[in-house]
Amino acid sequence: MHDQQDIHSLLLQYGNEESVTWLKGKIEKMAGIKSSKDLFMTYSLLNVKFDGVEPILFEKFNSENARYFSEHSASILQVARIYLLSEVLGQDLEFYTSKVANIIQVADTGELETFLKYLILLPNPEAYKETAVEALRTNIAAIFDAITLNNPYPTKYFNDQQWNQMFLKAAFMERDLSQIESVDERANADLARIISDYAHERWAAGRKIDPLFWRPVSKFLNEALLNDMKVLLSSEDKVENNAGALCCYYSDNDRAMAILNSKPELKHKIADGEITWNTIKQQ
Repeated sequence: MHDQQDIHSLLLQYGNEESVTWLKGKIEKMAGIKSSKDLFMTYSLLNVKFDGVEPILFEKFNSENARYFSEHSASILQVARIYLLSEVLGQDLEFYTSKVANIIQVADTGELETFLKYLILLPNPEAYKETAVEALRTNIAAIFDAITLNNPYPTKYFNDQQWNQMFLKAAFMERDLSQIESVDERANADLARIISDYAHERWAAGRKIDPLFWRPVSKFLNEALLNDMKVLLSSEDKVENNAGALCCYYSDNDRAMAILNSKPELKHKIADGEITWNTIKQQ
């Protein structure tokens, strides 16, 4: 996805001209003389040179990068940070990969949030997988959300165990599960089993469960999960009914469809597109 020239164009259009010229000069110097010290100094001065407050709508650009920055409400400082890191990595991936990792190890919350959110735009983003996985352990919502929500990185680079950890932690932290990408594609039998176990714990404690939490179980409806679907469909909560119905409908499981047939109205609404995972809470 990364395209340094495109990110440079965004900086030129929306950044302070003097600051952009200064940054280009620093990057050109680093192309001639490899220097971790120059990289650290330049990076640390970016928040003086570029505005980190106002999010920018990159309306004049129709590139993938511009759309990604816009969708994530990027400030010009965030764009400048990603541009600097992209440029030096593009110059010498082998030399600068470890230097960028060092910067991120000592980053403050705002810097780490930027790095995780836009990591997918860097050359060779897989090199920083350890940093991305480590972010799952935090209880700082901004950091956790940066890697978890509206971010294609986990889908592309996390293994099942890491992806499952992320999904469960998102539910535990009560994040917006609708913003996790590729839930259907990354669903797996282990996750379905863990979801059922967690749901039983919550039910036993008289606690509610986000109905979107059930989405990954559709293709893995064993005996225990089929019983869970019966619980959802007989709930007094209409949104829980919808969740159970959606799981059964998309299961390719005859027994699940037989359970759903007891709720013909729900089945028809799903077939007609009235109830989807995207609209489940609007019902």
